[in-house]
Amino acid sequence: MRKHVKRTRAFAALLALGAILWCGAAFAAGLSGLVFFSTQFAPVEEQAKFREILKDGGFDYTADSNDGPLIDLVTAETRAGKGTVGLIGALHGTFPPLQRVNALMNLIDLAEDLSESREFAPAFMQTGLLGSEDALYYIPWMQATYVMAANKKALEYLPEGADLKTLTWQQLADWSKALHKGEGKPLLGLPHAGLFQRFLQGYLWPSFTGGMVSKFRSKEAVAMLEWVKAELWPHVHPESINYNLMHEPLLKGDVWVAFDHTARLLPAFNEKPDDFVAFPAPSGPAGLGFMPVIVGLGISKAAPDAEAAKQAIDFLTKPGTQARILRELGFFPAVGGVDTSDLPRGVAIQMEAVNAQANAANAIPALLPVGLGSRGGEINQIFRNAFDRTILNGEDIGKVLEEEAANLQRLMDETGAPAWPPDPASDGPSKVLPR
Repeated sequence: MRKHVKRTRAFAALLALGAILWCGAAFAAGLSGLVFFSTQFAPVEEQAKFREILKDGGFDYTADSNDGPLIDLVTAETRAGKGTVGLIGALHGTFPPLQRVNALMNLIDLAEDLSESREFAPAFMQTGLLGSEDALYYIPWMQATYVMAANKKALEYLPEGADLKTLTWQQLADWSKALHKGEGKPLLGLPHAGLFQRFLQGYLWPSFTGGMVSKFRSKEAVAMLEWVKAELWPHVHPESINYNLMHEPLLKGDVWVAFDHTARLLPAFNEKPDDFVAFPAPSGPAGLGFMPVIVGLGISKAAPDAEAAKQAIDFLTKPGTQARILRELGFFPAVGGVDTSDLPRGVAIQMEAVNAQANAANAIPALLPVGLGSRGGEINQIFRNAFDRTILNGEDIGKVLEEEAANLQRLMDETGAPAWPPDPASDGPSKVLPR
């Protein structure tokens, strides 16, 4: 295991008070004193399902999809030496800023104890080290990603010779064009009002440029946006700018082909498994860019009851609990031994696509942004600005990329965020390379 493995005080106080009020149910539950703050399962429909799972563990949680409040609160409580938050459930990128302020317990002994009864994915355990050799800052909880989905009616329009498992971006554009022409309306859907920044950061940029931050303004990025504008976007359903969760337009038949997070596509696959297929994201000139989403469980050093938090981690990483999360919420296990024999057909369909994407010979894993702390939303907006200004508003692509690259570099310099995959490691802040 050991081998592998400037906010104001008033504002911080308000955050702490809010957390106590939001999490009051947790104090009344079986794990006395536990406050579980999660950035996952924030949508209302997901909260209801997750709370049913947590009932068996005897505790509750509060959710906020923005990790800024969580980082600010845990940081303030660590500095105060007394806190309310015990268990932290968050994406990989939330943990490095907490590690930098020494706010996280070392969980390597807990992981060794838990490993006696379950097998954690070694790669995910490695990410929890956050560069350390003997301290584990989070225990892997679950994983997810983003894939493509299509109504089977769309398959007759696939370009000749195209294989869903090895589709290229050009083939997707040709397919979308054929659908548009054949059905008289655009039928490709993208979640522009949802997690669209992940589509840009983890799929388009890596697939066409081989990088994320480093290649943001590259000549390859310019060519990519020119291609999107000319070849892809004309065949995207115009309501995509309002789409948040893509299962809804898929089920309504408003779109026949879509991209989204596995959890957000799951209702369509579960409700009508005979109508839809799942498949990996397309490949571009640089390879198959995709974004593995790793979610971990950490314990604040200011936790009022660390033992309760450890018991909760034990419950959440049991194969039985992981199987329920997979079946009901579409997040894939971080441990082995999970029974997949009784998976809903929709989940099984997705799992095949997820495995094919991760194991593709030309796969380019692009991790979620790391090291930005409470300013993580800014990088999302920069990528969105680059797309919206050029594709939606028609501004000059080269000029926009230069302007937004300056904003991106400023963000890297001010946060000190080192490069993360697919960009090569950096000694200091991540650098936007010149064109």
